[in-house]
Amino acid sequence: MNAKMYRFALPLLLSVALVAASGGAHAQTVLRLAFGLGVDAHYGVGAVHMQKLVAERMGGRFKVELFPDFQLGGEREMVEGAQLGTIDMVITSTGPVGNFVPDTLITDIPFLFRDYNHARGVLDGPIGQAMLDKCAAKGLICLAWSENGFRHMTNSKREIKSPDDAKGLKIRTMENPVHMQAFRTLGVLPTPMAFPEVFNALQAGTVDGQENPIGVIVSAKLIQVQRHLSLTGHVYSPAVVLMSPATFNKMSSDDRKAIVQIAREGAGVTRKRVEQFERDGIEQLKAGGMQIRTLSTAEKLVFQNALSPAYADFAKRFGQANIDAIRNAK
Repeated sequence: MNAKMYRFALPLLLSVALVAASGGAHAQTVLRLAFGLGVDAHYGVGAVHMQKLVAERMGGRFKVELFPDFQLGGEREMVEGAQLGTIDMVITSTGPVGNFVPDTLITDIPFLFRDYNHARGVLDGPIGQAMLDKCAAKGLICLAWSENGFRHMTNSKREIKSPDDAKGLKIRTMENPVHMQAFRTLGVLPTPMAFPEVFNALQAGTVDGQENPIGVIVSAKLIQVQRHLSLTGHVYSPAVVLMSPATFNKMSSDDRKAIVQIAREGAGVTRKRVEQFERDGIEQLKAGGMQIRTLSTAEKLVFQNALSPAYADFAKRFGQANIDAIRNAK
């Protein structure tokens, strides 16, 4: 290139370089965040809060795009998507996670947690963090514990106040071996099914009932297909905020720390929404005509005694010392 050509070409080259630099500076990674139920449900409010915090704190480098209402598949499919890298982030119950990270299934033992403070204290402490840390070896990054709430039984047939009342009912459960074993021990016929299929199955009578926290029962409008609600509180159901390793590992150290903190804060918002459902949801269901039975402490004890054979198996599977460490945590 001679001097005259260079003189004319130089401004053009500089312009192209500036445009490229400008484009690089404003490049933005879109994080696809998937979850079940709607944006007003407990997962949804947590997800919206995370979306807001990412925009505020991560310098415009990332943008969260929400995919609620099982748009990207059932919970198992979403977890598999995170493993494969086709979904960046997922908020899910622990039901399907246990198929990938078996140690998390210990949280599904019936009547393991006394109340919300007990459950949250365990999961936010060393025991919970140790379980989250085990996800990495299974192709998942577990950022934080979120929440579903205590699970209760609904059905279209009869009031449930004892194991005898539940015996013989076809109850939809998560694809979770601990849940299924517990229900079989009670004489229930557990029917594992992806949640997006549940409403139609209840409506068609394929199953008699299901079990979920109040927030799910309200948000999924199960009052339309279920008459009886028994407040058994038989299992505390945590949730997990997951991230694809393919996405997480591309982040800088500072961005990783930021996304973990954002996930924890989003989980805190979810927990507050769960509390609101516990306060208001039962009255809403009652006003809608659902027959609600609150089990007494003595009635819950009858369920626990009936589960003794399952507890013996759980002790072999998870270790009695590990179960006791959770049960006795202050």
